[in-house]
Amino acid sequence: MSQVIEKPWALMRHHAGWADVFRVESETADAVTGFYPDRETVGPPVTYSVRAVLARFTTFEGAHGAREGGVAEWRKHDAAVREAEARLKEAEKIREAAWTDFLKAQGEQS
Repeated sequence: MSQVIEKPWALMRHHAGWADVFRVESETADAVTGFYPDRETVGPPVTYSVRAVLARFTTFEGAHGAREGGVAEWRKHDAAVREAEARLKEAEKIREAAWTDFLKAQGEQS
């Protein structure tokens, strides 16, 4: 008897800001097994922990649309991330300068 999966399409965490559409063929409480239909070559089914599943959908179109919307949502924050990275680099330069200045001053005192 085959298992009916109510929401057989999943978005799987790929890397920060990106998810891949995954077709769930079977599942347990701890894992999902299936394949990536968007890949050029579809190999044997693969199994992942359910923690890799970001969201579940009833249709491929729903999963694909959510993935594209997620990318757009991620991109909305790009400028803020770049600004934060620039502030972090400046803070690291200040920290480095303070450290080396301290060590030089200590060397001059001895």
